Amino acid sequence: MTLPKPSASETTTVGNLRSNLQGMPAVGTLEETRVRFFETGGAQTVLEARSSAVTGILEAAFDEHLKPSFAEGLAVLAVGGFGRGELFPYSDIDICLLVDNEKQAIDNKASISAFLQDLWDAGLRMSHSIRTIAECCQLHHQNVELNISLLDQRFLAGDLALYSRLQPKLDKFFESERAHLIRHLCRLARARHKQYHDTIYHLEPNIKESAGGLRDLHLLGWLGKLDAPGLSEMQWYGGVEEARWFLYQLRCFLHWRSGRDNNLLTFDAQEEISEQKFSEHRSAEMWMREYFRHARAIFGAATRALDASEAKNSSLLAGFREWRSRLSNSEFTVARDRVFFKAPKLMESDPELALRLFEFVARHGIRLSLDAERRIAESQDRLAAYFSASRPLWQPVRRILSLPHTAMGLRAMHETGVLRMVFPEWATIECCVIRDFYHRYTVDEHTLVTIENLQALAASAEPGHRRFATLLAELEDPALLNFALMFHDVGKGEESEAHSIESARMADAAMERIQVPERQRAMIRFLVEQHLSLSAAMTQRDLEDPATARMLAEKVGTLEALKYLTLLTYADISAVNPTALSPWRLEQLWRVYIITHHELTRELQTERIEVASDPTGEREGFLKGLPVRYLRTHTPQEIELHLQLEKRRRDAEIALDLRKVEGGFLLTVLAKDRLQLFASVAGALSSFGMNILKAEAFANQQGTILDTFVFADPNRTLELNPTEMDRLLLTLERVLLGRVLVKDLLRYRPKPSPPSKRSGVAPRVAFDNQVSETATLIEIVAEDRPGLLYDVAAVLSSAGCNIELVLVDTEAHRAMDVFYVSVQNRKLTEPLMSVLSSRLSEACRG
Repeated sequence: MTLPKPSASETTTVGNLRSNLQGMPAVGTLEETRVRFFETGGAQTVLEARSSAVTGILEAAFDEHLKPSFAEGLAVLAVGGFGRGELFPYSDIDICLLVDNEKQAIDNKASISAFLQDLWDAGLRMSHSIRTIAECCQLHHQNVELNISLLDQRFLAGDLALYSRLQPKLDKFFESERAHLIRHLCRLARARHKQYHDTIYHLEPNIKESAGGLRDLHLLGWLGKLDAPGLSEMQWYGGVEEARWFLYQLRCFLHWRSGRDNNLLTFDAQEEISEQKFSEHRSAEMWMREYFRHARAIFGAATRALDASEAKNSSLLAGFREWRSRLSNSEFTVARDRVFFKAPKLMESDPELALRLFEFVARHGIRLSLDAERRIAESQDRLAAYFSASRPLWQPVRRILSLPHTAMGLRAMHETGVLRMVFPEWATIECCVIRDFYHRYTVDEHTLVTIENLQALAASAEPGHRRFATLLAELEDPALLNFALMFHDVGKGEESEAHSIESARMADAAMERIQVPERQRAMIRFLVEQHLSLSAAMTQRDLEDPATARMLAEKVGTLEALKYLTLLTYADISAVNPTALSPWRLEQLWRVYIITHHELTRELQTERIEVASDPTGEREGFLKGLPVRYLRTHTPQEIELHLQLEKRRRDAEIALDLRKVEGGFLLTVLAKDRLQLFASVAGALSSFGMNILKAEAFANQQGTILDTFVFADPNRTLELNPTEMDRLLLTLERVLLGRVLVKDLLRYRPKPSPPSKRSGVAPRVAFDNQVSETATLIEIVAEDRPGLLYDVAAVLSSAGCNIELVLVDTEAHRAMDVFYVSVQNRKLTEPLMSVLSSRLSEACRG
């Protein structure tokens, strides 16, 4: 890896100004510091070197331009990160020019401009303000960040007497406005945490702004300087100082790696930092576990500081907290909206008191107090020993998993370490990174989010989600579903290829240890083993094929199991990332539930399809030769639309219809059969940036082709620009009439870059002649790109294959497409599959 060097101006100036660095350590040039950092990983030397360099440049510029004009009446202050001495390789430089009065600054505007210009010319990215003492000690409602930056101010050069006059007034200002500033800090921090979904467990975190990042360290410092209550007693929690220097090292690396102020810890950066000499972990996964450990310590301290500050500075919730305090019982008391042990020493003789504490949290939705967390930490060894033995713990665990705030109770167990004491299997997924570039969170966070999403479902007002909420209300025992969710991915920590099987094995061991009855154990085991079955059917099977419904019904067995598995699938997909459960996937999941439910409940009868005679013969002529599947998958209204389109087609060769539907857009195409018709439509849609979700192709005995495409518009092009619908239809018509080549349309579509240079997807082509009674299933996994579906469809068409159905799914940059194809109404032969395998693999590579 070639790393950028510091600017020549900075390096040279440091050498020239070495004699002027008053009292600063001899740190050498910044280039020497950079080389030393990549040998040792020492961040402190980097911060000292950059601060020394910048201080020297600034003092020299001050002596040359400001000192002659300001014998007194001006002082230069370092503020923000510069004031804290936290200058990373490409950090901005924040200063405040403190003046005695505004007239002095106006009269010497040229000197100030020359001073600032010298700093810019030296390669420094400057941010400055010019303030009087009165302005520094005034609350700036529209720019409170200026007031906050002065918490970190320090004197650099100029009139020391002027600065001495500022300090006591500034202290008095902070004392008088403390409550306002604390409220502002808390509001900003809560909003920032919410932006990152109140979790540290992002797979590519922003180490400055994310929860548990450098901003939370700054928050702790600011609240401490404002004398925030309770902050000092939090320092025992989690080793914040160790975490501070870990993040400092990481930010130095990211800055030098990028050659700019970059704080995003990408997958590539994770791999590269794990390979550095100073790294204690030689795999990116293990290194990220270390990152999350430190981020968790910082986030925990910041959250507790926020709680304490808000409790002290808000009277609005006083009545509510008073009401909540009445929830206290003989074992726990509620004070300041937090749960405390009444007699924590009872845990020595009754370790299950800890489980009853989390049951209290899950019942009432009240967080643990810092004191309760400390008591659990102090009893950690005793609790771990107690829970390691096989005991009848199913009933207390079941109660936690059955209550309104189960997710909060489990989070509290997770954060205090009790969850892995009761279930050591959880240790394998704590901070576990699965680098599939699709999931947003670590495995443990994903698991907790599944349960949170399931609980949120009950209160959802969206019609598409309410259907699933009705299933949730019908469950006999929600604890079984929550237990299955807890264990559905624990096998991922064991790096097993079939993680569902490994997860079920680990769940079995846990259920044996806490003595779950066999009936409940069987349902949980089934849910964990089959937790991918419905999602696989959604994306890889023809839901209108009776064979799919029969396969799912046979696998599920009962209506009760179907409800559990449907809800588990809902929770699992929705927790992958905020957009994973798209309207299309939501509809597909409900469709899976409906067809399986129908198969499990229908009476055995001969399937008959009757087509009423049409006096004009048009309807009968159109339907003749179409597969039975057509009547099964289309409503009478849709069939009537197709008949109208067929009339138009006879006059214009091509008939198109485009309309908005649930989950996307529906395009219907009628045309005479021609080579690569399906592929051409797919390519034209791709050229407009559309994501095809599903496609079907039908042909009648008259040689009319009826193709339908359901697609998403990720950039909302059609929604925001209605005229684009007309342009899309015109382009499709020109393509189908042979007036425009699809390859020309796709030529200028940029190929998206994968999230990591090591994350390429090797093409995989698989054939299955068993899943359908009339067609061969071809499953293709490849690197997603514009025109991929067009290229694949073109290969199939050129081989004489009839494409009956296409199911399209994309996870991050990986396309997973399923084709149902036939040749002359028969499944593909082995020789043809062999030929297609190599041709399709080549097409996937582009």
